[in-house]
Amino acid sequence: MKKVDINVDKSLLVLDKGAQALKDAITAIRNAMRAGTASTKGKGEVAGSNKKPWKQKGTGNARAGFRQSPVWRGGGVAHGPKPRDFEQKLNKKVWKLAFKRALSEKLEAGQVIVVDEFSFEAPKTKLMAAFLKELGVDRSAVIIQNEVDDTTLLVTSNLPRIDYSTAQALDVYTLMVNKTLVCDQAGFDALMARMAK
Repeated sequence: MKKVDINVDKSLLVLDKGAQALKDAITAIRNAMRAGTASTKGKGEVAGSNKKPWKQKGTGNARAGFRQSPVWRGGGVAHGPKPRDFEQKLNKKVWKLAFKRALSEKLEAGQVIVVDEFSFEAPKTKLMAAFLKELGVDRSAVIIQNEVDDTTLLVTSNLPRIDYSTAQALDVYTLMVNKTLVCDQAGFDALMARMAK
């Protein structure tokens, strides 16, 4: 395993547009991650009878019709949250533009490291940790390959702040939330192919 110098065709980089597409894509991905399970009971769902608490007039109290009123303690919640799906729809062109902008920013900032291949003698986390330290990766990173390699996946899985993805499955959020991209040659070529589409 050794580091490889990369030459990127500058015409493939998208740096003059796509900032809004990138923001929209990240927002959509983060919203899709939300559980959407928050739930409250309205006045019709809270336990209690329909009996009037006291007579309409003559007591000096404000008039009241039922104990489940939202203005009372123990009553229903007015306009409270209900389980819902937060997923947002984005057009394919917006997703593509967002990916191109995100990857272009990483390439421009020099935050993409390419190695010839990932080869480990055994599926041990310390081997990947030592290799990343040798590369100078001291913060979050995503390991990218063209196809899933079980050994590389295993040596990566227990490392904190280290993600793993294939070039085709890599999404904008994973790309932006990690500081460095560490690809093998095949994975980098696949990323460039996605950029060229």
